[in-house]
Amino acid sequence: MKKSILFLFLPFLSLAQQYPLKLWYDEPAEHFEEALVLGNGRSGVTVFGGTSTEHLYLNDISLWAGEPVDPYMNPEAFKYIPLVREALANENYKAADSLMHFIQGSFSQSYAPLGDLYIDFRHEPVEKYYRELNLDDATVRVEYTHQGAHYSREYYYSHPDKVMVIKLKTDAKEGFFATLKLKSQLKNSVNSQGDFLHMNGKAPVRIDPSYYNSDRDPIVYEEDGGTRFSSMIGVQETDGQIVLTDSTLSINGAQEAVLLLSIATSFNGFDKDPFTEGLDEKTIALQQLQNALSKTANELQSAHLADYQELYGRVKLNLGKNELSDLPTDDRLLRYEKGAPDPYLETLYFQYGRYLLISSSRTTGIPANLQGLWNPYMRPPWSSNYTMNINVEENYWPAETTNLPEMHDSFLSFIANLSKTGKISAETFYGANGWTASHNSDIWAMTNPVGNFGDGNPVWANWAMGGAWASAHLYEHYTFSQDKEWLRNYAYPLMKGAAEFCLDMLVEAPDGTLVTAPSTSPENVYITDKGYKGATLYGAFADIAMIKELFLDLLMSMEALDINNDFRTEIEKALIRLRPYKVGAKGNLQEWYHDWEDAEPQHRHQSHLYGLHPGRHITAKETPALAAAAEKSLEIKGDETTGWSKGWRINLWARLQDGNHAYKMYRELLRYVKPDAIRPRNEGHGGTYPNLFDAHPPFQIDGNFGGTAAVAEMLVQSDEGHIYLLPALPDAWQNGSVKGLRCRGGFEVDLSWDKGKLKEVTVYSKGGTDTILVYGDYVKNISLIDDLPFKINSF
Repeated sequence: MKKSILFLFLPFLSLAQQYPLKLWYDEPAEHFEEALVLGNGRSGVTVFGGTSTEHLYLNDISLWAGEPVDPYMNPEAFKYIPLVREALANENYKAADSLMHFIQGSFSQSYAPLGDLYIDFRHEPVEKYYRELNLDDATVRVEYTHQGAHYSREYYYSHPDKVMVIKLKTDAKEGFFATLKLKSQLKNSVNSQGDFLHMNGKAPVRIDPSYYNSDRDPIVYEEDGGTRFSSMIGVQETDGQIVLTDSTLSINGAQEAVLLLSIATSFNGFDKDPFTEGLDEKTIALQQLQNALSKTANELQSAHLADYQELYGRVKLNLGKNELSDLPTDDRLLRYEKGAPDPYLETLYFQYGRYLLISSSRTTGIPANLQGLWNPYMRPPWSSNYTMNINVEENYWPAETTNLPEMHDSFLSFIANLSKTGKISAETFYGANGWTASHNSDIWAMTNPVGNFGDGNPVWANWAMGGAWASAHLYEHYTFSQDKEWLRNYAYPLMKGAAEFCLDMLVEAPDGTLVTAPSTSPENVYITDKGYKGATLYGAFADIAMIKELFLDLLMSMEALDINNDFRTEIEKALIRLRPYKVGAKGNLQEWYHDWEDAEPQHRHQSHLYGLHPGRHITAKETPALAAAAEKSLEIKGDETTGWSKGWRINLWARLQDGNHAYKMYRELLRYVKPDAIRPRNEGHGGTYPNLFDAHPPFQIDGNFGGTAAVAEMLVQSDEGHIYLLPALPDAWQNGSVKGLRCRGGFEVDLSWDKGKLKEVTVYSKGGTDTILVYGDYVKNISLIDDLPFKINSF
């Protein structure tokens, strides 16, 4: 391989995106999974694009059922931990499973739908219909002709001005006539005050999960409880007549109009009662609306574009030409499913994930949930909560690598909330120090084992490693930012607390190593050598993997912060004694302490492979035997799985440097799934809905984020000392370029390739100085001086 180096500091001209990225359709949406979504990171809207009546779902990420959780809900649950451990020591797994029901608390609360906005136009029939979401400007557009006249609408949701903007326009001589109505499934009232249409209401104090059926009322309101909300609509400018009634706002005979929508809630923090200690949602909504009304339409749009494009434009990906620009997105999906190439669609899906993250994750302490920001259901699938055993973490896999670290803050700041309730959960449910989190959480930072005090199946209800997994994101953020003050003052104390809990959960196994007890492997079931199917055991390797990653992260943090104390010694000793991975008789990486069979060999979870991804202590180079065993585990599980799981497996195959297998599964992630108005729980094969939402099914946004992260992982990988270029480039991507991917150690890279070979790379310092570039057998130590980029275009 040629190794001459040419240093050039020239613009990376080949990386320019030559075409707009957009989702577009030639008819209105009928189902939620066909509609187009907008969001400013806190409030959001789902646009159907109707012509007789436009329908928009309204959401705010701070509107949940419930109120601050009582962390002392089951104060003596910890007394059952020794009994479970005794049952496990006696290999009585049935008894252990039964006892785990006493170590459960309440369910999480549900994310609530705020309301619906209807705009009646009565334009039927129409011709030349067109509907798009343009990712370059975060704007939805609808156009059509009706009775010879042209009608158009634009929607965007401004982050800087905190309002949704609706622009209506026609060339019809008589203008358009539009009537706006606000409705909600929640308790509400609608009225007009001054020049605005108002809807005020509140969420229930309890919504049971959609999968929980009992004789009790699943939706409960209280007169003096619940999070309040307010939404207001005003007209910024129009050449028509404005007519307000008690329940409607109409614009008559207008050729142009600009409408503004403002939303606010009383949510005032995870530990404050939203009713008695809540914010003044009406005043906030009114102030946001009045501030926006004081600006011109051009000023609003300019501020929106400057804010959004600074984030979205950081990364450019080019995998090929857009040769099917006249084909709607849903038709492209159908064509792609049949095996046709479509590099534009592959690029679009990658950037759509970044768009969704920007749109749903810009609120401190409130991460994107299972549906991101967009939910039309009173009892959404899995409560649209924070599922801590993969899903909320997967939402943030692309945050650092695809250059959106600000979006990561919503989750990183949420971890501090978890640590406060989690400290009490650790004490009362486990008799342990530190803090923990369990299978589910919600806006109230609930951390207890779930299950309605005994109704939960331990296979999902009693998992206890949520704190360990979440804490990995803290160190991950540091590896990219290199911000030692943030590590010292914020991240390290949280990581330390999570590790303290893990230390107290470790016991000595029969072979003398340290393992967790009790333990489960997320949502999976084993079969013992005696035929018992169960969930509770000692020493599940998913626990060991997460604890090992946390301990390694802590030691690296202590090294960076020059901390050398007794706690460091305790972590070092425990790390050495952790039970090492085992390879099973089938050559697979063992999931259970014993080499037991899985009740469902193709199960969607692969948590015992955590050390390969998202962890980094299993690698093809440093631990080849373990990497080979992880690969065998993936082969046994197969490729057919749910959407979020498929997103995870693509990342795992990329870490194994098998780009062709990763690409095969990426194509399967984009398999067309027919939309339904309401989809029941279905553990079938995942795919993609017409609006590019991930199909678990039903819709879960984590598959979108996992897919976006996987593309970045195929093109660039890194650790704190190396940047690996094109480590899993598939044969299908012979030519391409990417700009702006971030790397651990504090770097950013641009690169291009031709005929499957690296062509050129430019490395920029984002806090880092020294690293090692690796491309196949090519290895180069580089040092960035005076913030000048380092460019290589000959290998």
